[in-house]
Amino acid sequence: MMENIKAVYHNVEVIRSTRRKKTVQAKEVKGKIFVYLPAYMDKEKEQKYIKEIIKKMEEKKRREKLNNNNLLTKRAQQLNKKYFDGKLRFEIKYVTNQNHRFGSCSPKNKRIRISDRVADMPQWVRDYVIIHELAHLIQPNHSKKFWQLVNRYKYTERAKGYLIAVGMGVDEKIDDKEED
Repeated sequence: MMENIKAVYHNVEVIRSTRRKKTVQAKEVKGKIFVYLPAYMDKEKEQKYIKEIIKKMEEKKRREKLNNNNLLTKRAQQLNKKYFDGKLRFEIKYVTNQNHRFGSCSPKNKRIRISDRVADMPQWVRDYVIIHELAHLIQPNHSKKFWQLVNRYKYTERAKGYLIAVGMGVDEKIDDKEED
């Protein structure tokens, strides 16, 4: 009996093993994805796993690329200096799991998360989302004082309109505090 059976699909190589009973694993080496499957898995399940694996790996690469070059952090620091006198301390990064809001802020942990959907929007919209979340570090609600902070940005209303227009539906939120 053959121990390993190989099949190659574009940049994916499937390796089947009779010793592997239930688990599916994958790794990427030099742009090629190796998928390890049980020998007895049917082709339909194989294709399902391959699609899921490729999707997860693409998401991971996109997330790493977004956060690798520190452009978001640099821009947030510039806006912090301009609108908040550079007094705010925070961590900021893009995330791929925010599908119903554009940004979130955890004032307690000083952590800001920006939806990766915002990365492809115009700079003035990205700036608004960042300023909105930075303001939550000072005012963790949407009070009058909060909006006074945010409205110092001259494109606030325009950016809010843009975000409403590209929103995913009526439940779309510009932000929410993260639960700690």
